[in-house]
Amino acid sequence: MLLARYQHEFIEAGCDEAGRGCLAGPVFAAAVILPHDFDHDILNDSKQLVEEIRYKLRVEIEQKAIAYAVASVDNIEIDEINILNASFLAMHRAIDKLHLKPQFLIIDGNRFNKYGSTPHQCIVEGDAKYFSIAAASILAKTYRDDYMKQIAGEHPEYNWHTNKGYPTITHRETVLKMGYTPYHRRTFKVTMPIGQVNEEV
Repeated sequence: MLLARYQHEFIEAGCDEAGRGCLAGPVFAAAVILPHDFDHDILNDSKQLVEEIRYKLRVEIEQKAIAYAVASVDNIEIDEINILNASFLAMHRAIDKLHLKPQFLIIDGNRFNKYGSTPHQCIVEGDAKYFSIAAASILAKTYRDDYMKQIAGEHPEYNWHTNKGYPTITHRETVLKMGYTPYHRRTFKVTMPIGQVNEEV
């Protein structure tokens, strides 16, 4: 069972990103503030849930959250500042958009660029430990998937409607054969991997 809060004194937002390991498209991030007594039987890390459940949960999260926001950093910015800094920047942008300003942040992962003077706590696998981070992972993932499906028609040969820009075998093969699109991250080296990569993510 996930936990509702890391601490109980301050207004707390959970933050997570999606698309960090992709070859194409932006990195998305979300920030979510949930009610103190929030509880859910199914909500978990977005990677542990099938797409249909993620989208159902997104509706519920958006209805029940006290505040939520989603933001992104595109592939051009990613190439300029690197994916780690881009992930942090996407989180900062999401926090900026919250109509209720958090007093404490819990961040999925082990690193974060400090957001102003707001205290934070990094939590490894936090999306499987705290509801607000799990909710942020759902929003970031589904909004990013929506974006990749939207642009998939511009370059159908890259199969983004199913691989969402992740480095699947067929995606890598297509990049090596046809080259980059304007949506690809040019600082990400594309090689043929050893072993299999899931073709649908």
